[in-house]
Amino acid sequence: MLDPTSTAAVAAVLGAIGSGLANEAGKAAWENAGGLVRRIVGREVRAPRGRDELDGIAQQVHDAVRHDPALARAWTAFARSAPRPGRPDRVPALHASTRFFTDRDGERRALSREASRKADGRPRIAVLHGPQGIGTSALAIHWGCAEARRFPDGQLYADLRGTGTGAASGADPSTVLRLLLQQLGVPAAEIPPTRDDRQALLRACTTGRRLLIVLDHARSAAQILPVLTSAPGVFVIVAARHPLPGLDAVGIPVGPLSDKDARRLLTEVARAGSVTLDRAAVPALLARCAGSPFALRAAAARLTAQHWRQEGGPGADAARTAVADGIHALAPDAARALRLLAQRDWPAIGAPLAAATLGLDEASAERVLAELAGSHLLESAPNSAHGGGGSYGSGGTNGGGVTYWIRPLIREYAATEALREDGLAAVEQAVRNAVRWCVTLAEPASRAALSQGWRLGDTEGTAPGGVRYSDAGEALTALRDELGNLLQAVRTAEELGDADAVFRLNQALWPVQLKMGCHDELLPALRAGVRATEARDPDSREAARMHTLLGLNLTELGQWPEAESAFTAAARAEQAAGHSRGHATAVESLGLLRLREWRFQEAYDCFEAAGRVLDDIAADGEGSRDLPRARALLERHRGRALRGLGQWVQAETRLESALAFFRETGEAYNTARTLTDLAETFEASGRPVDAVPLIDEAIAALANEQAHYHLIHLRALRERCVDERSEV
Repeated sequence: MLDPTSTAAVAAVLGAIGSGLANEAGKAAWENAGGLVRRIVGREVRAPRGRDELDGIAQQVHDAVRHDPALARAWTAFARSAPRPGRPDRVPALHASTRFFTDRDGERRALSREASRKADGRPRIAVLHGPQGIGTSALAIHWGCAEARRFPDGQLYADLRGTGTGAASGADPSTVLRLLLQQLGVPAAEIPPTRDDRQALLRACTTGRRLLIVLDHARSAAQILPVLTSAPGVFVIVAARHPLPGLDAVGIPVGPLSDKDARRLLTEVARAGSVTLDRAAVPALLARCAGSPFALRAAAARLTAQHWRQEGGPGADAARTAVADGIHALAPDAARALRLLAQRDWPAIGAPLAAATLGLDEASAERVLAELAGSHLLESAPNSAHGGGGSYGSGGTNGGGVTYWIRPLIREYAATEALREDGLAAVEQAVRNAVRWCVTLAEPASRAALSQGWRLGDTEGTAPGGVRYSDAGEALTALRDELGNLLQAVRTAEELGDADAVFRLNQALWPVQLKMGCHDELLPALRAGVRATEARDPDSREAARMHTLLGLNLTELGQWPEAESAFTAAARAEQAAGHSRGHATAVESLGLLRLREWRFQEAYDCFEAAGRVLDDIAADGEGSRDLPRARALLERHRGRALRGLGQWVQAETRLESALAFFRETGEAYNTARTLTDLAETFEASGRPVDAVPLIDEAIAALANEQAHYHLIHLRALRERCVDERSEV
């Protein structure tokens, strides 16, 4: 058995805790680890950034505990109950293949050869590449479904298109890793915040497993490389428009169907629609479709509706021609709807969003969407686990309705047509309508999800359709479900020069960041918020607030130097604007960063400085209503910093003060968090007997708070204290 105080064991524990910073248990364990390391080494040791620093700290801990049995026991007890990274517990499957799949025998054989290639340490990976509409995605899915027996441990899928801000380069690799880990069953709160840790966890989760990973709509090798593993049982299929330079993979070009297979596909799809093909017209139709599966399916759909137009010729881009034919065959209102909805890459278009964009009632919007879907110009939106969906569950704004997305091929053509058919003014108005709808959806949901938080310039409003949320959890779910559209709205608002909408959307998404993480998804939007508000006025309160929100995000992602710069900029702007409440928040946030960095004295100094700023707020001044709670939170934070410094009595005094406030106001969650801090202070100071009743009270307080990870942390803390009590 590995000695828990060995350098390797200490490094493993610190690494595991650092990887678990996505949930409350991990954050608490990390902060406690910093205090314990400081106590063991006898001086301040800053939190490690990178493997080399972590190994150096592990060596210092090992050198200290081997000469002190009491410290060795303290570290061993802590290590035994430290949180461990998540492990997979699902066998995921691909979504169903298309019903009508023709030919591709050569490409399928090439996939099978790479999948069964003898393991030699090189990743097994194949890139299917071809123009839009040629069927690379369908081929990847069909082969995966047909060969499911090869992969008894599961098949994963990620759509790399990307949505929202930063989507031009596709989904961020960190987001791709998170999507894959979630499909394997790793809970969101156990997925590490940094890309390197996610990459390490995915490799650990795939070791010894036989898995297929399908990466669809890839745009660059950079999206793929972090996913690759040398695990012999893993096969990766990438679908892309072009070969991906920089990726050492088997390239499999996917070209047009042969005339024979094109005829077969057209015949099967037409037969399913109960249409008898006109044999005389088939040759011209096949020539026009030029072996494009997308064009053939679209043509068959129009045959079903008796709309096919024999214009154009075989020389044109078949898929683009099919899109043009489909749009021209639409009723005028449906064609206009498609053109205007295509202005942005909305990941999930439901009736409410469509109605707002087009200026229709929801029933009319639903009818138009159904017509577009029936013409194969809209497709059902992918599941959120497969690429950031946006449909509500039951009770949400979409009422559980169907949502759609527009293929890039169709969107590009329709968006261009809109300028000619509808004019720039109409196009811009439609886009602004969509952004406005997103703002009016997000703000009431945000207030319901986090009713006690303060917001800058917040105004009361109701959600679209008068939706009421039964509790904070339902409102938070609504925000998370619509996140893809809200992020796209941020990007759109920035392009429109609407800094107010950019700010309001980012502020409304704060509960998602605070309670659900999603830090990698939100980061581009927050950067857009800083750009937009600074361009309007760098010393404005909105710019300051955006710097604070960005800093909090960067803190969770482990990008601490940039987080420090953001908080410093926020404090400077808040002070320049004369906004004391915001200034205090920025300074307090810098203190929380210092806690994460194990810089406990500097953290305490920040909390003291934030308290002095709060003292400058007049009794009837802005933010005064929130002052008692803000001071109580600062007291808790001071107590945490003092515990890290080993000043047990002073820490207890601060924490008791905060606890009295939260008990009186009935804030169950903050009561439990403060009880936990106090119990940890008692344990660290050698009073495990006094800690146990506080832990029991905290567990009872969280009974209805759905604080799963905090409860795990409390139970581990209780077990540790009971063991220490028995030793005493």
